[in-house]
Amino acid sequence: MPVRPAEPADFEEICALLLAHAAHEGVADRVRLDRQETYEALFGEHPVAWAHIASPPDEPDAVAGFALWYPTFSSWDTRPGIWLDDLYIKPEYRRYGLGRELLSALRSLTRGRLEWDVAHGNDAAESFYRSIGAEPVGGWTRYRWNVQ
Repeated sequence: MPVRPAEPADFEEICALLLAHAAHEGVADRVRLDRQETYEALFGEHPVAWAHIASPPDEPDAVAGFALWYPTFSSWDTRPGIWLDDLYIKPEYRRYGLGRELLSALRSLTRGRLEWDVAHGNDAAESFYRSIGAEPVGGWTRYRWNVQ
């Protein structure tokens, strides 16, 4: 199977994918990757986030991409869900269907909603997400209050 839950041995590759994703999105200068905090968040005693790793079918030991996510809860639907924080496939592994595989794996983990953000102007991503039946959420504007 080309998608599996991440293990501690995947940590450095996950960090590399996070940085590659940020560079791809043009926000590499905003990344403050604290490896210790990230490791604890994913693999510590009380993880708060999880990752799944995708490998191409012909290279089962290669890491082609990943999905980083955490659980949510909808008080209106009264169901747990998943927030997909990052989905990234290395350019050389795109068109293998790995993004679909990652999303399908996450979808199978919840009976609630699977949600994520897409940057305005990322037409390729929007087209891909629509092709799997996902739709943009209208009527809401995301706010963020960062701790400085």
